[in-house]
Amino acid sequence: MAASLWRAVMGTGAPSADADPTGGVDFWRAPERGGWLDKQGEYIKTWRRRWFVLKQGKLFWFKDSTVTRASVPRGVIPVASCLTVKGAEDVLNRKFAFELSTPRETMYFVADSEKEKEEWINSIGRSIVQHSRSVTDDEIVDYDSGQPAAGDRS
Repeated sequence: MAASLWRAVMGTGAPSADADPTGGVDFWRAPERGGWLDKQGEYIKTWRRRWFVLKQGKLFWFKDSTVTRASVPRGVIPVASCLTVKGAEDVLNRKFAFELSTPRETMYFVADSEKEKEEWINSIGRSIVQHSRSVTDDEIVDYDSGQPAAGDRS
């Protein structure tokens, strides 16, 4: 999972020694949301308890809740690459479960309560909307002509 998350954060290719997977985000300072969640592993489907921090369009996770400037995230998900965040209790047959989907994968999490689950879904959903790239007028294509449709609104 670390390799695929690295590709999602940094683009394709192998990580270089000087690459910054945090994207320059001060994750240790004033997160938009932070808390414990159980996360299912990508390859070995075991559940691990991790401390999550949502900040500036990135969802970081750590082994413990003491997050400092020197902390190294166990993983990072850029929320702009996410398509949906929604409850997944029926999928996993676990209370307080939710899922976060990207074009490549679906990740599963379990909160400690229904309130925590809803708060995470709302916070991540809000961050997806805030950090997703919007389509601009000059990117809209008239598929009949194959030309940009910026001037044509009919």
